[in-house]
Amino acid sequence: MGVGPSTKETTLHHFRDPLVAVFGDDPDIDFQGVIVVGTPQDNLLKNLVGKRVAKWLQAMRTDGAVISADGWGNSDVDFMNTMSEIGHVGISVVGLKFIGTQATFVVTNEYTPFVLDINKSKAGIETTVVGENNLDLRDANKALGFLKLKMRSDLKTK
Repeated sequence: MGVGPSTKETTLHHFRDPLVAVFGDDPDIDFQGVIVVGTPQDNLLKNLVGKRVAKWLQAMRTDGAVISADGWGNSDVDFMNTMSEIGHVGISVVGLKFIGTQATFVVTNEYTPFVLDINKSKAGIETTVVGENNLDLRDANKALGFLKLKMRSDLKTK
């Protein structure tokens, strides 16, 4: 389990990152930047990664965040923990991840419904086509709309 050819993000993808392009161009968004974190093996470190990201965002007075991952399986632990930690400090959060026909996470929490699937293959599976299932402009625009709605909804409940 993990990154396969179709979810692999190439160097060109990183130079033209769809999330940076969409969020950076939106006049309603104060785009603050990108945080890159790894996927530790140890569960204590997996939890630490999420806590540190949440505290970092909180210190920046962030109102909303989008997190994405290009793997599945064991990396679901880090992904869902990070979403949870961000949400628990009062920041609206949505996720982007390859789900496909597997349609389940290794772990779930109250933030699981706020994860959008970036699957593009008709069969809903990991394929051998490099980049077929990675995040694109359509996914970034969906995430932007979803985050704006989530932030509006969360603001009403505060």
